[in-house]
Amino acid sequence: MSPRLRAESVSFGYAGRDVVKSVSIDVCGGDVVGILGPNGSGKTTLLRCMLGVLSPQSGRVLLDERDIATFDRRAFALRVAAVPQEMPTDFPLRVAELVLLGRLPHLPANGLGFETATDLAAAEAALDACGVADLADRAIHEISGGELRRVFIARALCQGSPILVLDEPTGGLDLRHQLAIVDLLRRQARAGAAVLVVLHDLNLAASVCDRVLLLKEGASVASGKPDDVFTPEALAEVYGVDITVLTADATGRKFLVLSGMSPRERR
Repeated sequence: MSPRLRAESVSFGYAGRDVVKSVSIDVCGGDVVGILGPNGSGKTTLLRCMLGVLSPQSGRVLLDERDIATFDRRAFALRVAAVPQEMPTDFPLRVAELVLLGRLPHLPANGLGFETATDLAAAEAALDACGVADLADRAIHEISGGELRRVFIARALCQGSPILVLDEPTGGLDLRHQLAIVDLLRRQARAGAAVLVVLHDLNLAASVCDRVLLLKEGASVASGKPDDVFTPEALAEVYGVDITVLTADATGRKFLVLSGMSPRERR
């Protein structure tokens, strides 16, 4: 069965303030699904609900048609790997050691024991895939923020889970490495993985995502294929800016260009 992670009418709030309001989204094997919206629109909170870090106050999250609350954390990790927005560096680890932590769900006795040749090979492949093999022996607090971002993505790949959930994986990356990461996500999807990703760059989302969800103030404004969702009207409503949609004649690909503040925001 193709891996599938689905939120059904999920709501969550803090201290009486609704942060996510009855949002539904699903991602299946072979797809890259993007979540977009302004800062504070509920993207990270929605991901935390879908990862079981937060329990929805209404609605539910299903993993392969089973409520995620019924999975223990090891079983869940064997199915879902996550790249968080925050990247702690409090532990005295080398890059290779951090990436190898992705193999913990595969070790016997609830993560205790020694890594096998298979685990070490998975870590090496993940380091190579994310272009950080040359950093393997560096301490994680000695590398740049962009390099650390790629190391955390490598840890998720090393986990070998069929579903990847990533919160702003291109944050802090230069253009070259942004493109490398979105290409990596597409290759993972082509290999059968289900990829759910929070992005801020609309053009990157248009190039990598099969479907997107636009959030505003915790609610879904539009969802579907990027060409259908990324309209000037929807983007003006969500972001409060005027965006021009251009089409490249040779490829038919659409490009989004910021034109200025929308009339509503200028008032």
